[in-house]
Amino acid sequence: MSTSFNQAIIEEFRANGGKVGGPFEGGDLLLLTTTGAKSGREHTAPLGYVRDGDLLLIVGSAGGADRHPAWYHNLLAHPLVQVEIGTDAFEAIAVPAVGARRDELFERVVRVVPGYADYQTQTDRVIPVVMLERSDEGEPPAITNLADKLLQVHTWLRGQLDHVHEEAAAYVAARAAHQGGAAPPRPGLGLRLRQHCLAFCQFLEVHHTGEDSHMFPWLEGRHPHLADTFRRLGEEHRTVSRLQKEIVALLADIDAVAPERFMAELRSLTAELHAHLDFEEKNLIPVLAEIRLPFG
Repeated sequence: MSTSFNQAIIEEFRANGGKVGGPFEGGDLLLLTTTGAKSGREHTAPLGYVRDGDLLLIVGSAGGADRHPAWYHNLLAHPLVQVEIGTDAFEAIAVPAVGARRDELFERVVRVVPGYADYQTQTDRVIPVVMLERSDEGEPPAITNLADKLLQVHTWLRGQLDHVHEEAAAYVAARAAHQGGAAPPRPGLGLRLRQHCLAFCQFLEVHHTGEDSHMFPWLEGRHPHLADTFRRLGEEHRTVSRLQKEIVALLADIDAVAPERFMAELRSLTAELHAHLDFEEKNLIPVLAEIRLPFG
């Protein structure tokens, strides 16, 4: 689809609570916003989807073309995506299915939208099926001040970091079992760990960059007696960033990395980040609680 055609659909979708006419009328449509793999800019694409339990499935058919769509390359580089369905907007982690799992999900999709089978016959590439896993859980807490907002972000970070540890433990256990003579780890386990870990690092980097560039300088101007606190928080950000980069480098070829090395790096990041979040909350929550939201 052309850029202008896509943009017209996006505008109609947002103006009408997710409903559009033309060739997509009556179909299940979502808007997927990804971060450009090379540009770093946001890109939004209207895509059909199929529900599978709690998962949303999207398909990189590209109309049967011989190349994956741009949004697929984007989510491999930056797995944390924005999803809009109707009037609901939320973050999700994009995890491509591979091997038998991909084939199983593709069959489910084709039962709902048979046209995807036709697209697969038009190309030699394996058309990707991507699982969108909603990253938030339950109703968001009431946000009345900046302290509430900071705690919401920190709760998300702690929860996602716990999830990364769960994925890593499953991956390491499967690798160890294989070395002991069991069946090899199922395809995609390393990719799943990679996507969840990258999504966590992606969000953390944006959060810390925003604090360093905007929130901390603004707060220091209002509370100069906290200058030493902000300097320490900035130093901790740099330490966390270094640890993040080391983990991201390992994720580039996770199946070739010794599991013990990856787990050691993950434990280092976890210890540093937990200490940082605790220190930030202890020192900033009293100040942030006095700043009501929304501003005005």
